[in-house]
Amino acid sequence: MNCDLCGKTAEGLAKAIIEGVQLDVCPDCTKFGRVISQPKRYSAKEQVNHMKRQLEKKEDKVELLVEDYSGIIKRKRESMGLSQKDFANRISEKESTIHKIETGSFEPDLSLARKLEKALGIKLVEHYEETHESSKSAKPAGFTLGDFIKVK
Repeated sequence: MNCDLCGKTAEGLAKAIIEGVQLDVCPDCTKFGRVISQPKRYSAKEQVNHMKRQLEKKEDKVELLVEDYSGIIKRKRESMGLSQKDFANRISEKESTIHKIETGSFEPDLSLARKLEKALGIKLVEHYEETHESSKSAKPAGFTLGDFIKVK
């Protein structure tokens, strides 16, 4: 992690109040303010075990729009009997934005997608989870370029 004050990369940043602002600072920068909490100290073995567990259990949660969001929005709006102009006024957006979304030339961000979900009563955002397994069991198939390079 980087120190908020000097930018130095350091493990175990302390929380300190410096000129009325709470910052995460390195041990060198704690002298410029009042320390609120010191970083928790772990033994070398505990640190290694903790890092291994983090790498093994690393999960990515991603939110993405459904594939045919434009068609879904258009069909639901039409089934509700709303014109693009009326629907745009209802959700406080521009008519041109609704038109671009429905034609597929504009992909709404997640906040706008959630607004559309709420207004239309449909599901547009899906949650995906990716899990990354430890590379301990993966064995290289052969030599890589890194096997032949000498680092000075």
